Amino acid sequence: MFENSSLWVVSDVDGTLMDHSYDLAPAIESIKLLQKLLIPVILCTSKTASEVNVIRKELNLTDPYIVENGAAIYGESLEKVNGRIILGKKYDFLEEILNLISKEIDYKLIPLNNLTDSEATQLTGLKGNSLNLMRDRHWSMPFLNPPIFLEDEINTCCKKFKVDIFKGNRMSHLLSTNSNKGKAINALKKYSNIQNIQIIGLGDSPNDLPLLLNSDIRVVIPGIDGPNLNLLEQLKDLEFTLASEPNGYGWKNEINKIINKLGLI
Repeated sequence: MFENSSLWVVSDVDGTLMDHSYDLAPAIESIKLLQKLLIPVILCTSKTASEVNVIRKELNLTDPYIVENGAAIYGESLEKVNGRIILGKKYDFLEEILNLISKEIDYKLIPLNNLTDSEATQLTGLKGNSLNLMRDRHWSMPFLNPPIFLEDEINTCCKKFKVDIFKGNRMSHLLSTNSNKGKAINALKKYSNIQNIQIIGLGDSPNDLPLLLNSDIRVVIPGIDGPNLNLLEQLKDLEFTLASEPNGYGWKNEINKIINKLGLI
């Protein structure tokens, strides 16, 4: 579908398409409407491919999907590249970089995959096999958010080691400079070879800034306690819409409004 459409919906997942209890129900009818209109829904998330495959099955999605914060793109329809486009560096390489940054700042940065099951469950709400799917990570390095007072030092280290860090609501993500959600969107556009693609982008945290910056129609989805103020500050000079409801309810409302405004129904 995505190779025949010049309008794409590119959406973050956690906190955007669904809340942190992983409830997809509010957005399902709107996704069915997009599918009926032959508008691809491209998930663009920090989740692993293993996690996203479960969600795709539940939503009956067949479009390509961007995982690990833009470090990789997968999809059955990506036949020319054997089903995947890799932009990031391998997990082991990024783990070494994280350890080097920890030494430079004299503070141990803890990878998400190093947490115990109980610690990971407390942070993410995931249990059982869902933790195994979360840990099936190959191209990015999520880690616990460091104290704010270390951010300047960490940013200096990023320049030294030629990596980027994107901060989400619950954790930070170390990536190679060749990969982020925006770069993944552009790589997928290049692969599709479609001219003048219009992107409807939806996100909820600073981690989604590259996604939103590379979108034509930008939608910020608030959480239960309101929007991420850091993300709003970074978008203040750009046109965007702040959804009036949180998570999947806000997603549904804004998608329906945009589809109506574009005269597609």
